[in-house]
Amino acid sequence: MAKSLVFKVKRRDPELITPSKPTLHETKLLSDIDDQDSLRWQVPLIQFYNHDPNMAGKDPVDVIRKALAKTLVFYYPFAGRLREGPGRKLMVDCTGEGVLFIEADADVTLKEFGDALHPPFPCLDELLYYVPGSSDVINTPLMLIQVTRLKCGGFIFAIRMNHTLSDASGMLQFLSALGEISRGMSKPSISPVWSRELLNARDPPRVTYNHREYDPEPDNKGTMFPLDDMVHRTFFIAFQLDSNEEVRIICIADARSKSVDQQLPYGYYGNAIVFPVAVTTAGKLIENPLAYALNLVKKAKASVNKEYMHSVADLMVIKGRPPLTTAGLYLVSDVTRAGFRDVDFGWGKAVYGGPAKGGDGALPGQAVFHIPFTNDKGEKGLVIPVFLPTQVMERLVKELDSVLKNNINQPTKGDHKFGIIKSSL
Repeated sequence: MAKSLVFKVKRRDPELITPSKPTLHETKLLSDIDDQDSLRWQVPLIQFYNHDPNMAGKDPVDVIRKALAKTLVFYYPFAGRLREGPGRKLMVDCTGEGVLFIEADADVTLKEFGDALHPPFPCLDELLYYVPGSSDVINTPLMLIQVTRLKCGGFIFAIRMNHTLSDASGMLQFLSALGEISRGMSKPSISPVWSRELLNARDPPRVTYNHREYDPEPDNKGTMFPLDDMVHRTFFIAFQLDSNEEVRIICIADARSKSVDQQLPYGYYGNAIVFPVAVTTAGKLIENPLAYALNLVKKAKASVNKEYMHSVADLMVIKGRPPLTTAGLYLVSDVTRAGFRDVDFGWGKAVYGGPAKGGDGALPGQAVFHIPFTNDKGEKGLVIPVFLPTQVMERLVKELDSVLKNNINQPTKGDHKFGIIKSSL
């Protein structure tokens, strides 16, 4: 990635794109899984597309703008506004006001970004301009899209979506529908479904699992680094931990892929994710083979069934929608199979498609993505964008450089370093 790349972006004023046909004006309640505190943030995604000679004479901005208006007829809640009711309950006011759209041009070619496209992207704030006053979760447009033409004929599609409405699977379903309609289809191949009964609390609510992911936060005053001193780098990670320190391996489990008693309806595009957690110590992770950690993760994810989903929803209601516990937590989201690169607006698959930042959000510095990556040698692997305090990042870079120079890829028993992987960057 050409991190030093500087270019200018000329943007038109943001506009609101409304559904191309009249839609229902109603209020739709979010599920108790949707409106949990840790999902109340905006998710930025970005797609890079090459020039396609077969699309000569067609403007990606115009094509996507018109397709967006048609797609919002089917996904009309996205054109509304989020409201908060008693007990912090979230709902969508389906007003049809529309989503924000920005047309832009950049004096740069796709080639100038380099062969290895991955976060952090240069001039990201120019490619996905956060319109002032639009970043709040409540009472603002639920989606912001910027399409930027490049000098080479390619373009960049960037989007910011309100996470309370959709998880990665739901976001991809919407983007795929937008792509299909951009390519001339009259309606999406998957009809969107709002139904959220499975993910709501019961009456009366009852918590039936031990949800360590929502434990009360310990008093760590004076021991935490300030979150306003964070830097962003992309590489693999080595941690140093005390062997008795508790480690929380938190997973993201999607109920769509679980063998629950009642499957979610096909086409459901809301949040169906929960965060089962495995708890151990740094010492046990070091002393045991990798299979130990893998079994902990498999056991945690296997616990997710219909009852588990209801238990989480019930806990949200009983506890007032608590946030995830951040102490001793490092959350990793695997988007290698999410399929964002497959979104096709008519110019073929994206050269890169996925997270725009790769690590911040509701859990700054503690939530990162595993992103599929191919280096300049054609080798396929993963990159992990990381946010860490400046002091920690500097130490990590030195540690990782030392490890890679000595070709050390496996921790040894008694060594508090773990998670060392050969970097592909």
